[in-house]
Amino acid sequence: MSNQRRRACLAIAGIFVQSSVPVFARTNKAVRIFVVTFRGKTEVEKGFRDYLARHQYPVEYIERDLGRDSSRFPALIAEIRALQPDLILTWGTTVTEGIVGKYNAVDPRLHITNIPVVFTLVAAPVSAELVPNLISSGRNVTGVYHVASTESQLHAMAAYRPFKRLGILYTPTENNSLAVLDELRVLGKTLGFAVIDRPFRLDAARRPTIDGVPDMLREMKEAGVDWLYLPPDSFLGTQCKDIVIPNAHALGLPTFASTEQIMDAGALAGLISRYYSIGQFTAYKASQILFDKQAPMTVPIETLTQYSFLIRMAVAKQLQLIPPLAMFDSAEFVK
Repeated sequence: MSNQRRRACLAIAGIFVQSSVPVFARTNKAVRIFVVTFRGKTEVEKGFRDYLARHQYPVEYIERDLGRDSSRFPALIAEIRALQPDLILTWGTTVTEGIVGKYNAVDPRLHITNIPVVFTLVAAPVSAELVPNLISSGRNVTGVYHVASTESQLHAMAAYRPFKRLGILYTPTENNSLAVLDELRVLGKTLGFAVIDRPFRLDAARRPTIDGVPDMLREMKEAGVDWLYLPPDSFLGTQCKDIVIPNAHALGLPTFASTEQIMDAGALAGLISRYYSIGQFTAYKASQILFDKQAPMTVPIETLTQYSFLIRMAVAKQLQLIPPLAMFDSAEFVK
């Protein structure tokens, strides 16, 4: 492990040895961070704030939430340009793309280019074309991704229950979901499984709806789906607890979560990173830019070094899918 990565891990663990006088103590001026979220506050923002507060960094926050309404980007961009904050924190793929654009399609009239941006909770930054690679964005952007590799998740599913058909519900207007779906199709050809996908229906304004979800799940069950994979999809995440997961389990479809939010909604199993820890690691990246004066393009795009494999035993018993004995040594069991 590189010294830089080791420092990051120690910072997340909260065991940095602090000097009595922080480097930034030479000035009392607070930096301003413009926070843009997509669907309200999460544990990510709490972890971000707590990290900077614990290290006594002087910060003022300007917070805006899109409320899942992408039509608000022009007004948001105009406000950012007027306020000229020291750094922008973007939550998720949709928000990040709206603020900075894809790396190969940046329009200075529509996107922010002159203010450092740190993104968080982006599932697949390379596949979504936010960055060309994880070493450097090549521009005023860096960030943290939160989802274990799709292949790692597939192996975790197979270790629990081998499968030949994988079901997936997704939002067709969310680029991160489309990127994951494309990756699943490619992996399906190499690993030998079929992908049975169903997009959420869109209303007249092209907003996703839950219309027909029970029928879609029933179709997947009838098609012989062995696992229902729940991708890092913002709209899906809001519908899992009350609609998607209960209907899937009622049909005997086991569910696999890609994120903590979806796991907490009641999924059977998942390979996840903790949102709070992602927020802390993102704050570490922000501190490198704001206080260590590193250029964003020199700060690599990274994720946490470890993920948690969670299994909900009550659901396992309900579905009569008790995990293999070997998993009892490595998985974390939740209620």
